[in-house]
Amino acid sequence: MAMSFFDQFASPSYLGIPLIAIAIALPWVMYPTPSTRWINNRLITIQGWLINRFTNQLMLPLNVGGHKWALLLTSLMIFLITINMLGLLPYTFTPTTQLSLNMGFAVPLWLATVLIGMRNQPTVALGHLLPEGTPIPLIPVLIIIETISLLIRPLALGVRLTANLTAGHLLIQLIATAVFVLLPMMPMVAILTATVLFLLTLLEVAVAMIQAYVFVLLLSLYLQENV
Repeated sequence: MAMSFFDQFASPSYLGIPLIAIAIALPWVMYPTPSTRWINNRLITIQGWLINRFTNQLMLPLNVGGHKWALLLTSLMIFLITINMLGLLPYTFTPTTQLSLNMGFAVPLWLATVLIGMRNQPTVALGHLLPEGTPIPLIPVLIIIETISLLIRPLALGVRLTANLTAGHLLIQLIATAVFVLLPMMPMVAILTATVLFLLTLLEVAVAMIQAYVFVLLLSLYLQENV
């Protein structure tokens, strides 16, 4: 029974077609495409206003060189939020519970920020590996520690997103199973448990949005160090 709880995180397939591909492609067809008209409908207007507000907030600490990443980071933010929210619906699959997918996002983007720093300001980028005023005997140790800290960043990005979403989905399934088991034996306890399940679902909605924002925010902070 314990193993069945983790079946929801297995990548499903139908007729040999991996459904994770459909889940990844679905967010791009859900949002309306802005038209070339001066006056749009309310949905497109609200969508544009939210995207502009988020982009302004995200790009505020970056200099002009980092603003080139605005479209990429904003698109990634919307993509992750949509996937996380769709994964909360019944009988759906959440691709961001797969560590391989999250690492596929984290590693190339983190590596791009490092390469940009090495190209634009190599002295400053390498200077992060050794704080100023370090005693000579500690220089090799600190260089190794800072290098490991730098290399572990993409792993932290991917694991954080995967662990939070996996834990939330698993906890929801455990409590939902408890509700069905308790309902015929102790109805009042089952109702109280269902109330906890409803509140946990609301919390998981907030976690789905917050974790997507944290993922993109940390990428922007890594970019800020290298531009």
